[in-house]
Amino acid sequence: MNEKLSAFLPALRALPGEISVWAENLVTGEAFTFQPDLPLVAASVIKIPILAEAFRQQRDGLLSMDEMFSIRPEQKMPSCGALAYLHDGLQVTLRDLCVLMIILSDNSATNILIDRLGIDAVNATLRGLGLKQTTLRRRLFDREASRRGIQNHITAGEMALLLKKMHQGSCISPAADAEMLSIMKDQRLNGKIPFFLDDFEIAHKTGEDDGITHDVGIVYAPQPILLCFASEHTCVPDFERLMQDMARAAVVK
Repeated sequence: MNEKLSAFLPALRALPGEISVWAENLVTGEAFTFQPDLPLVAASVIKIPILAEAFRQQRDGLLSMDEMFSIRPEQKMPSCGALAYLHDGLQVTLRDLCVLMIILSDNSATNILIDRLGIDAVNATLRGLGLKQTTLRRRLFDREASRRGIQNHITAGEMALLLKKMHQGSCISPAADAEMLSIMKDQRLNGKIPFFLDDFEIAHKTGEDDGITHDVGIVYAPQPILLCFASEHTCVPDFERLMQDMARAAVVK
């Protein structure tokens, strides 16, 4: 795998902006990395740590996945997801919010979860798991905070660490980690890592914004492959095509 992915180094170096990659065979440990420790604006990949915190609080008896929420008009956020387009007062469970946040990248569900879980709690769990740079600093679509330069951040290397812990059952608990990965396998936004990989189950989460495109996940090939692609200030179409090609090269023999 390393040799095949190393062939993409000139293309990675030629892309504008900041580019970060982590690829690892989860059986052999063979890995390819490119600037994996760059802190980058998280976009929707921050939703994976929020998911982990929801399951951590369930594990510790602080909440129930069956807790009910009634969706209010002021909670509806623009762009991704479904809740913004459904009727006011819709009743959903906390588990529903988690699923919508991941598989449709629902921003309304995400902010409701942030309010319920707490920003400090998310970050404390991240630090406890060994993630030092990945940080949730604000709700989504907080334009005032964004204008002041307050952003959520990830690194490809730390997303790889978080996903590897889920794969090993050492993130929250074996049962919780399996459920989180099951949710991620139902991802509906599949134009990046999965593009050429129809034959494989893939647990992943994307992120997008102006000049930003990410995709991080695990491809369940006979030997599972962990792939984390992240970027900022780049040419989005060019990097997404490179993600597609690199994912195929990493997985297909």
